Amino acid sequence: MDKSMLLNRYAAGERDFNGISLHSLNLSDIDLSGANLSGADLSGANLNRTNLSGCDLSRANLTDADLNNANLSGANLSETNLIGADLIHANMEAINLSRADLRSASLVLVNLARANMSEAELSGTDLSGANLFHANLTATNLYEAEITGADLTGAIISETEMSAEKSQTGLSHKWVTWAGQKTS
Repeated sequence: MDKSMLLNRYAAGERDFNGISLHSLNLSDIDLSGANLSGADLSGANLNRTNLSGCDLSRANLTDADLNNANLSGANLSETNLIGADLIHANMEAINLSRADLRSASLVLVNLARANMSEAELSGTDLSGANLFHANLTATNLYEAEITGADLTGAIISETEMSAEKSQTGLSHKWVTWAGQKTS
């Protein structure tokens, strides 16, 4: 599906785009709030400044996607692949990132207040200056993550794997591939 077809269907009131392939499309500066994009392939897509608030992006593939300045507040990104994604200055307030894979993603200056990031894979992620106020980081892997200047006020960080200097829990994680299939 191309951008114009997507926008026409969205304008006509359609919101269910489950499993759609939007690989490498330029979808910047558009409003897709409330859409069901679960299982969608958005890898390499340009979603810069896109409104994705309240969207269901669970089990979607957002590998290497550009989500800089995007609005993802209240969205469901559980079990989503965000490896290498750019989310600089994105609004991710009250987002569900449980069991999401964000390895090597850039979340600099991101608003993750009240986010559910339980069991997320954040190793090698840059969270510099991120707002993690009251975020749930239970059983999250933050090994080699950059958290300089991040606001962790009220964050739940029990059983979180931080670095070699911190104690590691040895939890067994199961992550999700871009196709939404569990791997160990």
